[in-house]
Amino acid sequence: MGNDIKPMPLLLIEDDVSECVKFKDCANRNANITFVGMTDSSDDGMKLLKTRLPEGIILDLQLLRGTGSGLKFLSDLKETDMAFRPIIVVTTSNQSQLVYNHIEGLGVDWIFCKKQSDYSTDMVVDTLLSLRGSLHSVQRDGVPEDLQTIESPEARRARIAQRIDVELDLVGVRVRYNGRAYLHEAIYLLITSGKDAGSVIDQVAANHKITYSAMSRVMQTAIDNAWDTAGPEELQVHYTARVNARTGSPSATDFIYYYADKIRKTI
Repeated sequence: MGNDIKPMPLLLIEDDVSECVKFKDCANRNANITFVGMTDSSDDGMKLLKTRLPEGIILDLQLLRGTGSGLKFLSDLKETDMAFRPIIVVTTSNQSQLVYNHIEGLGVDWIFCKKQSDYSTDMVVDTLLSLRGSLHSVQRDGVPEDLQTIESPEARRARIAQRIDVELDLVGVRVRYNGRAYLHEAIYLLITSGKDAGSVIDQVAANHKITYSAMSRVMQTAIDNAWDTAGPEELQVHYTARVNARTGSPSATDFIYYYADKIRKTI
């Protein structure tokens, strides 16, 4: 894999601690993958999917020592309105062909039986890497289209916009704040245009026919309101850049820079 290709972000949903350790070892040995989350809960797996946006998922089917199940995760995913979904590889000790047929109908791309003689976590990872690039464009009914579809410009724009919405939700920049839509627009422009934050604020202001200073104030109010209402522990997890020592919240410029850089690194 070339040096210009970023490591494949993976999510592991697995209740067997020894398996988790083996997958961590794989990541330590293989620079082409990175785990953005590990959990033994199907519900937490869905939350991690929406916030971490992995490119691939390794899903244990039963989660006997965890909560929920792989089947529940797949069913929930089928009901989720996502323009794109990750590649899904299931690992299971279940050997029922009926079960395999069922989960394939739920959008699983590959199934590994843990009881097969040559099963290994490295084999699972190698399979995900070989499938990489096969982004799955999903119709509204959840049925995957061509498995080798290349992401269209429209789909990429939608994916970036979705990621921005996720990040704004996590720090409590609510839709009811007028500045949220402007912050969203500025972050998107900074990601896609290569301009600096000041320039994109100016462009957003021009787009909406208001002054730069008025636009900055509206954006700042949305940020300040979020910092006033969100829990400090939650903010420290999701926003790790500096904040204004006087106000206790980031400036609009710093906020836009931070999220543009954070999201750009994951797309």
